[in-house]
Amino acid sequence: MSRSTLLAVALLLPTISLAAPAATAELKDAAGKPVGTVAFSAAPGGVQVKVKVAGLKPGPHGFHVHAAGLCEGPDFKTAAGHFNPAGKKHGLDSPAGHHGGDLPNLMVGADGSGEATATLEGVTLDEGAASLFHAGGTAVVIHADADDGKTDPAGNSGARIACGVVQRGT
Repeated sequence: MSRSTLLAVALLLPTISLAAPAATAELKDAAGKPVGTVAFSAAPGGVQVKVKVAGLKPGPHGFHVHAAGLCEGPDFKTAAGHFNPAGKKHGLDSPAGHHGGDLPNLMVGADGSGEATATLEGVTLDEGAASLFHAGGTAVVIHADADDGKTDPAGNSGARIACGVVQRGT
């Protein structure tokens, strides 16, 4: 490699490795205890979502972005329904398309912890109707049960057991 190429790579590495997520959410259970974090960053065609949780019941859990940036326990109903700027039906398996806030089930292991990375397609961190930062904000919700991927409006995913308001990164 030439000296100028090495210099260019060296200058880019700190920027790449130190890039902070564009948004985050701290997930709390109904008692207000922290149970995980979610990081959001721009991705081709949408927003990448990275979640890490601990202290949850093992098994699959519905995992969605909801339309209101409120997480009042114990039932987190203040987060409203799924974020759905395009007016689609629920479920990643829906032939008519899916909510902007629909994500794959979050798998939690026997030790109560889990991690996942997924992409919210057609959603943005920029301005506009499909923005996670629309008026009123958004929240991330984990449900007690698995999302069946098709039943409208929430995939039969059960009670809301954890919630976090999506906040812009610093």
